[in-house]
Amino acid sequence: MSAADITALPYPFLRPEFLQALETSKSACAVTGWEPIHLALDTGSQQTVMPLYLKDHSMGEYVFDYAWANAYHDNGLDYYPKLLTAIPFTPSTGPRITGLDSLDTDHGQQLFEEVLAVAEETGASSWHMLFPSDQQLALFEDSRLLQRNGVQYQWFNRDYQSFDDYLSGLNSRKRKMVRKERSEVSAQNITIEVLQGERITSDIWQLFYMLYERTYAKRNGTRGYLTEEFFTQIGETMPEQIAMAVARQGGIPIACALYFFDQDTLYGRYWGSAGEFSCLHFELCYYSGIEFAISKGLQKYDAGAQGEHKIIRGFEPIKTHSLHWIEHPQFRQAIKRFLDSEQLGIEQHIQQARAILPFRKTD
Repeated sequence: MSAADITALPYPFLRPEFLQALETSKSACAVTGWEPIHLALDTGSQQTVMPLYLKDHSMGEYVFDYAWANAYHDNGLDYYPKLLTAIPFTPSTGPRITGLDSLDTDHGQQLFEEVLAVAEETGASSWHMLFPSDQQLALFEDSRLLQRNGVQYQWFNRDYQSFDDYLSGLNSRKRKMVRKERSEVSAQNITIEVLQGERITSDIWQLFYMLYERTYAKRNGTRGYLTEEFFTQIGETMPEQIAMAVARQGGIPIACALYFFDQDTLYGRYWGSAGEFSCLHFELCYYSGIEFAISKGLQKYDAGAQGEHKIIRGFEPIKTHSLHWIEHPQFRQAIKRFLDSEQLGIEQHIQQARAILPFRKTD
């Protein structure tokens, strides 16, 4: 794919192909607690669409409100169902409204009023918009909305021409660490290849899904959120925005990491391995992704939620956002106090994380 083609790629997770695959594959549907009731505003020339789900749990969201649900329960109130505007199982910042090239606060207010009407119809206790872009966050100015912040870690491309160019910006100790970790992968007779789009064969997709399920089983003792049919569908309908790092040992595939990308960002989403291999997670989920981003001229790498071990590998702390409407006035005030207190900890954490970034000091 040429650089010219990349500049036309949209945010992948709001594409109809992605959202439809979630629903038709039974990954996000009423049975799994993600009942889709997406909102649309007819603005004349175009239709504005915002994903909306009616939920009876809080799993697969990555902005945790279990304590809020427990407090409701302890007071004899129902927290579920609730309304959610988010990309299921995808904690990646981006647009949450599509359709119009130019959105303003009037559109935001119209959509919020539509949400309130749906909440009344469904008996929902609340509405939550997770990981909106800064531009779309600004569309919602209603005083009834609470803002929550979080932290993720992302890698930024400072016009690097190669992976070694990136390494040259690290301090000596961390540069040696990265090289040692990559050499440990090679020493195990493991090779890495990043495949794009249609080069990801059905055999590789099948292997990936098996390893994806293995990761969830090992970590949580559960099944993964996404079905095999979901991955099959996106592989067929949006291959131009998908890449997969495949690790082979002696020519046999042993691990995979799945990426999505658009015109400026690489999104690392899922990975799995057939066994325990030294430093292979770092290679597939971080270093191969960085190398791919540099090769494509992408500006940043969003490697997913959590993971403070990313910091010493050059992933910088960034603030994420969410919006919350709480119908119950007393709980709204209690949650606001909690969020005000939480915000102080977020700011302190970002400062502490920035202090241990591995980049060389410059004059």
